[in-house]
Amino acid sequence: MSRWRPVSRPAVVLVSLVVATQLLSLTEPAVRRPILYGSVLLLDMAGVWFSFRAVRHSPYPWSWRLIGLARASAVAAFFVLLWYLQAGPSAAYWAGIGLRGMMFVLLAAAALAYRLPDIRGRSRWAYLSEIVIVMSAGAMAAWYFVIGKAFVSDTPAMELSRILGYVVGDLLVLAATCALLLGGALPYLSHPTTPLVAGLVLLMVTDIAWNATDLHSDAQADVWLIGLGMVGASLLLTLSPIASVTRSRPRVPLHRRPAWSQRLVTASLLTGAMMLIAVTVTENDMYPWGGLVICLLLMVAAVMVHMTVSLRQTQDLVVADPLTGLANRTGLEDAIAIAARRGEPGALLLIDLDDFKLINDAYGHAAGDTVLTEFGHQLRSVVRAKDTCARIGGDEFAVLLPGDSVPEVVAQRILASVADHPVRLGEDTVVIHASIGLTDGQPGDTTKELMRRADLAMYAAKRAGAHSWMRHDPSMVDRRAMDAALADDLTGAAARGELFVLYQPIVTIEGGAAAGYEALVRWRHPVRGTVAPLDFIPVAERTGLIYDIGLHVLERACTDMAGVPGSPYVSVNLSPRQLQTPSLVHDVLTVVRRSGLAPDRLVLEVTESAIVDEQSGLATLHELRSHGIRIAVDDFGTGYSSLHYLTRLPVDILKIDRSFVAELDGTPTGAAIAEAVIRLAQVLRLRTIAEGIETAEQARELLALGCHTGQGYLYSPPRPLAEALTAETRRRQDQPG
Repeated sequence: MSRWRPVSRPAVVLVSLVVATQLLSLTEPAVRRPILYGSVLLLDMAGVWFSFRAVRHSPYPWSWRLIGLARASAVAAFFVLLWYLQAGPSAAYWAGIGLRGMMFVLLAAAALAYRLPDIRGRSRWAYLSEIVIVMSAGAMAAWYFVIGKAFVSDTPAMELSRILGYVVGDLLVLAATCALLLGGALPYLSHPTTPLVAGLVLLMVTDIAWNATDLHSDAQADVWLIGLGMVGASLLLTLSPIASVTRSRPRVPLHRRPAWSQRLVTASLLTGAMMLIAVTVTENDMYPWGGLVICLLLMVAAVMVHMTVSLRQTQDLVVADPLTGLANRTGLEDAIAIAARRGEPGALLLIDLDDFKLINDAYGHAAGDTVLTEFGHQLRSVVRAKDTCARIGGDEFAVLLPGDSVPEVVAQRILASVADHPVRLGEDTVVIHASIGLTDGQPGDTTKELMRRADLAMYAAKRAGAHSWMRHDPSMVDRRAMDAALADDLTGAAARGELFVLYQPIVTIEGGAAAGYEALVRWRHPVRGTVAPLDFIPVAERTGLIYDIGLHVLERACTDMAGVPGSPYVSVNLSPRQLQTPSLVHDVLTVVRRSGLAPDRLVLEVTESAIVDEQSGLATLHELRSHGIRIAVDDFGTGYSSLHYLTRLPVDILKIDRSFVAELDGTPTGAAIAEAVIRLAQVLRLRTIAEGIETAEQARELLALGCHTGQGYLYSPPRPLAEALTAETRRRQDQPG
């Protein structure tokens, strides 16, 4: 929301004129009263003009209409009372007092119209009761200090009616002030409503001071100071519509009520109680009033405790998620707004649980709630106390990191923590996977813009692969519409013959002979041309199309390789979605039998993150391996598996990720991770295959480290099977001997 900047030309002119005229009245006592009264009149007239102009610019048109009418009533009251003072009839006096009273009524109505329409149901009654509590405290003070004194003194009837009318008017102004404060119309002190509230408070104070002077003193020394307060009140009441005219602003949300305004009701109850004690003691009337006061104080204390508890419960309902106990979207938006007002640099993490719908479908909503609750617990356990954790949607969470924390480290901790703490659902164990998008806060950020950037990063992380994080980059674009269109085109692509398979040889590093081939799917789109796997595989994974595509690639690869001489094996990738499908073993064995390929010539590659979830994948892998099919862990070292998992997995091959191969530079540092993977595989008696070999130096270093098999562009790019077999034949023919 935009904030009030009192720099408009009318505001500057008004403030300058008021300051100049009041300085003049200070130096020229003879013209002091005319200047004071004239200033109030002119400010009221300006207030009428700007209030009605604000009707067109403000989201609260009726409030400004009523305020404009109130200021007009004050102007009319001035002229009517001036007429009475110039030997007018007594009816003019009563008309002037009535018009002045109407001003107070209209101001109270304007304040109620400002917030009451937005408050509904029981909240409306609670809101009105809070106003009544504060007004009652004010009425107690007015009764003791003004009304009681007026009745026992020899005040003339006309003057008494004026005083009583102004007391009622002051109580109405108090009601107007409370209506704005308790309704949350002043969410922060720099809001445009500030001068309106300040003007009402100053109007009430000066009016009370005026009445007190009439009742208790004949001195005129305080008149100038009181008059100056009236001028200040009129000025503030005029600056508020100017601020609204300068720039239109949306309605203030109900949850923007500041915490300090809630103490107004408590202070009112305490004021009433203290007055009862003071009066009982000073009037020396302990019996029977002493016992009644004590009992009333106990009642007030009980009301205050009840109100505090109810208020806390209401706040929790507004800003907290009832399932996880974390903040909800409203609570997160409040935390972002507070951090922005404080100027604290920070970051936002947006988290989406991967495949949460599958858990809900497989185990039911109660199990889904358990997963959400446990994730919320893990989230809270890895961040600082001052960080805000929130659940903002079904399976979407967010973390606001104010201050100087490193969001990448926090994202890594979250992913590691949830991977290390699987959730028990009956007899099964489910490991939670998540995708995290993070972005840094920037000066001038709105909540919407911050969430948009984090959402883009989160979607990019989800596309890149399950259980990962991504930082927002300005080059990121929202691909959801494009991915949706791609998913539509991908449906039926295999049946239309648009999907085809290329093969990259897996060779012995020392001699270059092909021991097997990795089957890699490609998509020849009729309009887009060849679509990169990085573009359509994530879409297929999220939409569930990956299962049918995977079976199509498996059938094509097994059928192609069954007739290849020399009995090389074929390696086919399995996605996490396929691994979680109960019918996978049956479908794979059916394809193998139909193609005629021997099971020991098939290697199924699974990613490291997919096999961490032992409930969904471990039994499947064991059963596939029992039929002679070998299992390879793809991109080993980039996921979250541990030695504990690895020793229990039915794995035959570890594939060294291409990023580790790229680090090989002939130094111990560059070879550290690749060597660690090779040594681990040797201890566990597993084969290693290095991916992404591009230079002869990398091949020699891998061979020296103990890795004897690899693949990469040094040997061959992915090709159609016929070209791959021809290249292998030519290699053998060119080999000496």
